Amino acid sequence: MSTKTLFLAWQDKVWSHQWFPIGRLDADVEHSEYRFRYTGGAARVQQDLNYPPLPSFPQLHRDYRSSELFYLFQNRVMKSNRPDFADHVQRLDLSESADPFEMLSVSGGYRVTDDYEVFPKLVKADDGSFVCRFFLHGWRHTNLPAQERLNALNPGEELYVTLELTNPVTGLAVQLQTTDYHMIGWTPRYIVSEMARAMAESPGEYTAHVVRVNPPPSPMTQRVLIEMRGRWDGYEPMESEDFQPLVGD
Repeated sequence: MSTKTLFLAWQDKVWSHQWFPIGRLDADVEHSEYRFRYTGGAARVQQDLNYPPLPSFPQLHRDYRSSELFYLFQNRVMKSNRPDFADHVQRLDLSESADPFEMLSVSGGYRVTDDYEVFPKLVKADDGSFVCRFFLHGWRHTNLPAQERLNALNPGEELYVTLELTNPVTGLAVQLQTTDYHMIGWTPRYIVSEMARAMAESPGEYTAHVVRVNPPPSPMTQRVLIEMRGRWDGYEPMESEDFQPLVGD
């Protein structure tokens, strides 16, 4: 069985404004088998930040299974009969035959009506390498020259990746810079620790480039699609307690 995995992240908008992995969705799309479980991150934020479980998944220590993609995730995927569907998948650099998991892996399933996003499990190849794609975060908080430079980005353009140790909001962060040294934004916060580990273990072996630039009226959350490559030596990504299901196999 070929299982794909997505994680669900929740943002604490009251106290820390940080993102936490709180759930894991495993799926065999071909055979319509879906499984959702809360992770250790949910137990931690429930204890520390009074996290309220989702109404559709009310119990933290339960194994939820379905023959259809759960509505929480379905509701974050654009329907193929929408007139703007072709434009949507083009922004994600996908084909119109992409399945919901592929679309969620890139789009993040962001909705202005709640505090959740979706992101894929980072997969380490046999040689330790990885590839991941994400939309640039935080670009609206950069200065005007950086935003003007962002608007001039081209597909395939190489970017610098730098570790920021004193971010005023998150402390640790990973910046993306142009080769002429404009800081244009950040990686998603929920993969920062994994990216930082790759940068520390294999300096010089991580790269990033622009995949697509989606000008207005594209959603601001989907303005610049980035691909990053790197390597872990001996480190297994997303194996910390926050990512581990509260209910085992």
